[in-house]
Amino acid sequence: MTEPKRAQLHLPGLFEFYEFYRVFLPLYRAHREYFYDWCEIASIYGAPEGCIWGGGRVGCGKQDPRAVLALTQEYGLSARLTFSNSLLTEAHLSDPACNALCRLFSEPGGPQNGVIVHSDLLLDYLRTAYPRFYFVSSTTKVLTGFPQLRKELEREAFRFVVPDFRLNRAFEQLRTLPQSLKDKTEFLCNECCWFGCKDRKACYEAVSRKTLGEDAPAPLHRSRRSGRLPVFPRHGKPRLYQRAGHPDSLSAHGLHQFQARRPRPRQRHTSGISALLSDKAGASAARARGHLSGRHAGSVLTAPKTASLRVYLKTPNVTGSEKFLR
Repeated sequence: MTEPKRAQLHLPGLFEFYEFYRVFLPLYRAHREYFYDWCEIASIYGAPEGCIWGGGRVGCGKQDPRAVLALTQEYGLSARLTFSNSLLTEAHLSDPACNALCRLFSEPGGPQNGVIVHSDLLLDYLRTAYPRFYFVSSTTKVLTGFPQLRKELEREAFRFVVPDFRLNRAFEQLRTLPQSLKDKTEFLCNECCWFGCKDRKACYEAVSRKTLGEDAPAPLHRSRRSGRLPVFPRHGKPRLYQRAGHPDSLSAHGLHQFQARRPRPRQRHTSGISALLSDKAGASAARARGHLSGRHAGSVLTAPKTASLRVYLKTPNVTGSEKFLR
């Protein structure tokens, strides 16, 4: 009997949302029947506050890395360190905090952990110094051309590659890949960036500079539901998610299928975690609501296996989690 295909979800907030995962993961294990059976959690990714190798977004979370690692090991999940800073130099490779983090997460025992990486300089260093990691090519490279994606997929250094979200629905081209390369492809499923954005690479570079403590002009970034806005306002705090409807702490009431944003007009509010939560009506209800779970993910899962689905969420704080569990 053929084993059913499942979407592998990679969730954010490894450090930032530790307290939430302490509440959510026991529920996920104890009551798997609450969740869709066509998807499962494969990893949690992130970087702690002050990690200069980080990029893509400014790292948050001061949780003890040993507690974070223990939690992922307890639930059999891979932890991915998000080291996607694109502007690193040789001098940055000796950073003691980042190296200590790598030593801890590369220790044997439990599921193999990985690193999401942008810089080839850092990749070469990590492959030599911490060979127990697997490596993921970061979406911050903004691979918008299919030939670029294929070339990246063919690099043996990477177990997985995350293309720019604008290639997510290049189904005809994706079908031309051999199975070995399909299996390496992961998709960023709920990007808030405008499809036609030309500032994406500059935005990621601004985040990299900010993480390194450098001053840089704030580029403009266009969200898909608004005009242009600065990535960093005068007080230096990222606003991309705030403008898209995210408060500093988000209750469970604001989470939606494959997204965690304020609903558009006429879009139904729903409690739930990403595409994981099911209801009595199952996938057909999700399809009727027009969410990605039924409408787009189905085409990925019924086509020849293309890879795992990668999902970014803004998860609730502990108070929101407790309300959700009641």
